[in-house]
Amino acid sequence: MMLRNPEWLALLPTLLVAGWLLPRLGMFKPLRLALLVLLTLTLARPQWRRISEGVDLWVLVDGSVSAEEPMSAQLQELDKLLENSRGSNDRLSYLSFGDEVMRRGSEGAELYERNRQQTRTALAISQALAYAQRDSQGRPARLLLLSDGYSTEPLTGVADKLAAQGVELDYRLVRKSETRDSRVEAIRAPTKVQIGEPFLIEVEVRGTTDGTVPVVITRNGKEVSQTEASLALGRGTVKLTDRLAFPGVAQYEARVRPDVDAHPGNNARSLMIEASGGPRVLLLTAYADDPLPEVLQRQGFAVEVVTDVTNVSPARIAGAKCVVFNNVPAYELPSEFLPALDFYVREQGGSVMMAGGKRSFAAGGYFESPIDSLLPVSMELKEEHRKLRVAMSIVMDRSGSMSMTVKNGFTKMSLANEGAGNAIQFLSAQDYLSVFAVDSEAHLMVPLQEVGPNREKMSRAVRRIESTGGGIFVYNGLKAAWDQLKKAPAGQRHIILFSDAADSEQPGKYKPLIAEMVKEGATVSVIALGTRTDPDAKFLEDIAKRGNGRIFFTDKAEELPSIFSQETVAVARSAFITDPVATQGAPGWLEISAKNFDWLGEVDGYNLSYLREWAGQGLITKDEYLAPLVAFGQRGLGRSAAVSFPLGGEYSGQVRAWDRYGDLVQTLVRWLAGDAVPPGIGLRHRMEGSTLSLDLLYEPEWEERLSGKPPRVMMAYGVRAEDSREVAWERLAPGHYQAQVELADGALVRGAVQAGKHALTFGPVLAGGSAEWAFDEARAEELRAVSAASGGRELLEMGQAWRNVPIVRFTDLGPWLLVLVLVGMLGEALATRTGWRMPEPGLNRVRKVEGAKGSQTRSLDYLKMLQPKGPESQSEVSEEAAPKPPAPVSTSETKADDRRKRFDRAKRGGRS
Repeated sequence: MMLRNPEWLALLPTLLVAGWLLPRLGMFKPLRLALLVLLTLTLARPQWRRISEGVDLWVLVDGSVSAEEPMSAQLQELDKLLENSRGSNDRLSYLSFGDEVMRRGSEGAELYERNRQQTRTALAISQALAYAQRDSQGRPARLLLLSDGYSTEPLTGVADKLAAQGVELDYRLVRKSETRDSRVEAIRAPTKVQIGEPFLIEVEVRGTTDGTVPVVITRNGKEVSQTEASLALGRGTVKLTDRLAFPGVAQYEARVRPDVDAHPGNNARSLMIEASGGPRVLLLTAYADDPLPEVLQRQGFAVEVVTDVTNVSPARIAGAKCVVFNNVPAYELPSEFLPALDFYVREQGGSVMMAGGKRSFAAGGYFESPIDSLLPVSMELKEEHRKLRVAMSIVMDRSGSMSMTVKNGFTKMSLANEGAGNAIQFLSAQDYLSVFAVDSEAHLMVPLQEVGPNREKMSRAVRRIESTGGGIFVYNGLKAAWDQLKKAPAGQRHIILFSDAADSEQPGKYKPLIAEMVKEGATVSVIALGTRTDPDAKFLEDIAKRGNGRIFFTDKAEELPSIFSQETVAVARSAFITDPVATQGAPGWLEISAKNFDWLGEVDGYNLSYLREWAGQGLITKDEYLAPLVAFGQRGLGRSAAVSFPLGGEYSGQVRAWDRYGDLVQTLVRWLAGDAVPPGIGLRHRMEGSTLSLDLLYEPEWEERLSGKPPRVMMAYGVRAEDSREVAWERLAPGHYQAQVELADGALVRGAVQAGKHALTFGPVLAGGSAEWAFDEARAEELRAVSAASGGRELLEMGQAWRNVPIVRFTDLGPWLLVLVLVGMLGEALATRTGWRMPEPGLNRVRKVEGAKGSQTRSLDYLKMLQPKGPESQSEVSEEAAPKPPAPVSTSETKADDRRKRFDRAKRGGRS
């Protein structure tokens, strides 16, 4: 017991003294005295102290690639030691972390290779504290970190979080005993060169021992040099001269190959070099004999043709004036390519154009894709334009890997559930849907039913799906879905299989099953969480190929909701009109051309879409839709265009025979390429260590142009260029601005300097190598400091991990005492109103009776003095005033009646 405000106890003697000096207050009555004591104690705020039994221990296991080898050698033994030293009331939980954090404990719940390229210790500690606060319920908690100690992110603010929650952090460093190591310290070359211009590449190699180390240099994955670096005092240098014959960006990588090496992860570093030439168009096409390259080359454009789009890198767009999509579906492109186009168009002044076809626009999966908002047409088909009902079944992977928490704080399962919910919203009221959640069996979450009256009920059901462990048995899921769709009264049947590309089990007899589906007119698409290099990627690709559907790969669970939307729209709300349609010109063409155009009268087919508010159109259909066939518009500093009819392949016969075909293409591409930057201004960028320096130099005639609107520097980080921000300039002198940006090791950036309506682009620039293999001892020291500040320490004896934290928990007794005070006050008030008194002991009653007799005797003596002398008077007085035997004491009411009678008799005797 303790008192938070003991000074209030001084009030009690003061009240007692006041009660003694003022008796009429009645403070010494038992009930009032008890109330005074309770009230004073309540003001002093008494609290009851208790200490919880048992400890909740959260073990954070470093699952990054740099700690993989030593951790796998020691983790099993450390687990056993912790389990053997655990008390009966102690609880043990594990979290594995790399790029992401995941709670361990269910089969299949492990970190995959794609999520292990960082050691995010701060994120793991924050997640563990959140779990501890939610699950401990007042019990003391501790954290134990098993890691090599080399976090890839600072631990800023972690100590404050630990202190605020009263949690101690212990750690155990798990490292390799091998110390011999060789690494590529740096690779240096110019960031931009002219086509055919020779340049020098310099590779710096370091090692813990002197000698020779093999070095291999590659360009875009192909070997260009194999040599040796001679190390003296732990350092050596290799040089190479090369030149680039084609425009674009080339990625060079230097790699050492020592016989003995402690850390293979730091054996390579890369950089990118841009080769610039004339205006370049990047053409992504589905046709081997595409007519566009020849047309554009005749107009002076350098055309880079890509037919295998599955490996196209975002680096290919550097230096390009325009990117053209010619009937290429979105699901065949790498997941990082489309996101990079938004920054390229809006901030770098680039442009995109999409041509029509059966695998383009919404049918190609571009609805709600990263470039959907760039295109001048809307791809979602309006309800009244639907021709067929759709019956769809969604098969959801709910294996253990889906419980992993990703960077935005959500689990993969919750994001997949959100995607399925999106799919339900894009289906029409007359469509049918069923949903299965699959682990080792298929569990029916939504039976096949019409969407219309059940849409909200379906959405609630799919958003409640939880990961339950294990893997996904693909065959069971597909068979259950097909058994439902067989009964569907709809013209189009489709299955969406969502599965982990690294954890898809039980192929079973999937080939004859899918053959049966296709024979009945059904299709199967796959949304694969992972990359094309994951263990089960080929299996999932084969399912989509045999099912005449699409396959989407993404290693970012945050993209799942939009991918589900894309696939649903591609099936249920996209339309490629296969009948010839008449055309008519629109006045908007004069916005991009100086003269009217002699349009063709008919096209063989087109993708139905709708013009956006900010866009213009040059050609439309003459059918009921009046749909745009040629549309264009401005997006940021860049531009975009859409040609809704095919420019090659099937359904392009009339267009390719049109004598103005070349004029249309070159007019659009020239407008998309924009105006050239006027002379007198230039940008230079260079890397010095981890510092990127940008210098903007311009002639005096540019001073007036830039005075009203100073130049802006916009930079985007990462392969996808999704994280963009503005960088501050510093004006060094007239005609010279400079900006310097410190980059994280391994960061990839691209950017643009916006001067008026023009953009001077740079990048991509690659800074250094991977921070995961830096092994900066300062990070380990930071961990030691955070641990010490929390009260933790380095554990050499694992049994010490369970030492109880002397956390004191207090229960405030004030509310209970206040209730007693209120009850006492009500009781005291009731007693005062009714005259009730506490029963008194028998001895006190006898004394009071004797006191009453003495009082009566004294009253009689006084009356005798007042009476006249005489025998009659004396006898009368003696008869009336003679004391009577005391009446039996029964109740307080009887006593009061007797007392009143005696006084009445005394008064009558006095008057007589």
